[in-house]
Amino acid sequence: MPKTDVVKRRNSVRRAVLLGPALVAAVAYVDPGNVAANLTGGARYGYLLVWVLVVANLMAALVQYQSAKLGIVTGKSMPQLLGARLGTKSRRAFWAQAELIAIATDVAEVIGGAIALYLLFDIPLVVGGVIVGVVSMVILSSQNRLGQRTFESVIIAFLAIIAVGFLSGLVINPPDGGSIVGGLVPRFEGTGSVLLAASMLGATVMPHAIYVHSALARDRHGHATTTLERTSLLRATKWDVGIALAIAGIVNLGMLLLAAANLQGVEGTDSIEGAHAAIDDALGAGIALVFAIGLLASGLASTAVGSYAGATIMEGLFLKRVPLLLRRGLTMLPALLILAIGFDPTTALVLSQVVLSFGIPFALVPLWRLTNDRRLMGEQANPPAVKAALGIVVALVVTLNVALIVLTVTGV
Repeated sequence: MPKTDVVKRRNSVRRAVLLGPALVAAVAYVDPGNVAANLTGGARYGYLLVWVLVVANLMAALVQYQSAKLGIVTGKSMPQLLGARLGTKSRRAFWAQAELIAIATDVAEVIGGAIALYLLFDIPLVVGGVIVGVVSMVILSSQNRLGQRTFESVIIAFLAIIAVGFLSGLVINPPDGGSIVGGLVPRFEGTGSVLLAASMLGATVMPHAIYVHSALARDRHGHATTTLERTSLLRATKWDVGIALAIAGIVNLGMLLLAAANLQGVEGTDSIEGAHAAIDDALGAGIALVFAIGLLASGLASTAVGSYAGATIMEGLFLKRVPLLLRRGLTMLPALLILAIGFDPTTALVLSQVVLSFGIPFALVPLWRLTNDRRLMGEQANPPAVKAALGIVVALVVTLNVALIVLTVTGV
């Protein structure tokens, strides 16, 4: 590659750091499912589960970098790589579970946006769900018509609104520093806290974000064919992922701390509507309004990213390209059905995160194997230390999910 091209490429990489794929993927970590899980965790258990969010966010940063690296080095998305390696029956079975996880994700996002519209404008939940779906189609169309950079810019703008919406209450009534430090000590208090911890993990280490980040990196950077190009892009990606996951982690922790400081012991805070009312009483109507706006931005942005992820999964594993807008229309139906039958929306949000936690191993184990494969990754294959760290993450997640299954089945 000529020297001038190398310089241009390096400059392009530097410009991509703050506006890269990781910030889009990070929206998946601050979706309405996170809101329900984190507010419930703080309201029920105070600062007890702070450590869960910290550990989950560190794991998420490692995982998302590996996903982006996979896309940059191979020029393919993770579902594409799996689709090429699995037999027909295995590929379709893997697609079926991934599709179920994508639907669970969509349930959380559409319901969260509908709740926000109800809080802001008293719009019925079903109607609000339809509005969220339509607006997400408009956001998705920006990628088709105006390109990925525009799509990323729109999503990043929503991310900024989300951060302000969910963190502003901490300015009015900051949490207790000593209690935060105490919450860093790993522990549980009964089966309920284990179930909620699994829900928070499912809301933080997101399966569809693992799949989609490889596609976002591929679509933004293409296939890096030279050592210098790969090294430069991967260095920039580390910053991209670090910044994006730091923002997502702060927002998630902020939601839990907001509930721990203001909602603990307050009746009715097991629902987002109740938590919103309690925030209004404790911190004022202005903070409650900003919170609801943040929730709406969360629902709109995350449902667009979730649809992008679902299309990536279908293209790579089902081997069919389905237009994003058509897919958006089909996958929002389960969420609208849940709203129409009157099922408690906050309970649906928390349960959707538990479902997501079951799908994490199916995303993590293949990611671990693919990024360890020297034949596929070449010199960018995971070194022993990273291989071990990622293996520990996989083992911890699988162990927690097995414990969750046992507790759920036995009713302990």
